[in-house]
Amino acid sequence: QVQLVESGGGLVQSGGSLRLSCAASGRTFTGYTMGWFRQTPGKEREFVSAITWSSTGAYYADSVKGRFTLSKDNAKNTMYLQMNSLKPEDTGVYYCAADVPPFSYVQLAGSYDYWGQGTQVTVSS
Repeated sequence: QVQLVESGGGLVQSGGSLRLSCAASGRTFTGYTMGWFRQTPGKEREFVSAITWSSTGAYYADSVKGRFTLSKDNAKNTMYLQMNSLKPEDTGVYYCAADVPPFSYVQLAGSYDYWGQGTQVTVSS
């Protein structure tokens, strides 16, 4: 059974940094796409970043390009999201997701079957 566990959220001032982790277990993730999404109350889950487990290239939402960096440690089955220059609008619950979506659907939350429980990120102004 696939299990995704996020950690690293917290409260930070605007301009600060946080690093989120997503520990994956339950199967071999070769060929899977791992993604980060975020959600605020009353809004749909929003794409942040994604990477294919077997590659090194990552995709980013325009709103986080240049500030967020996604990386992974295949040996530890763990994905990281380094978030720098945080803004109040980055506030939300951040979720880790995994599945094998078609390339053109990587940014759609509905393309992923496996989700973590989420970790809260709050950026104060």
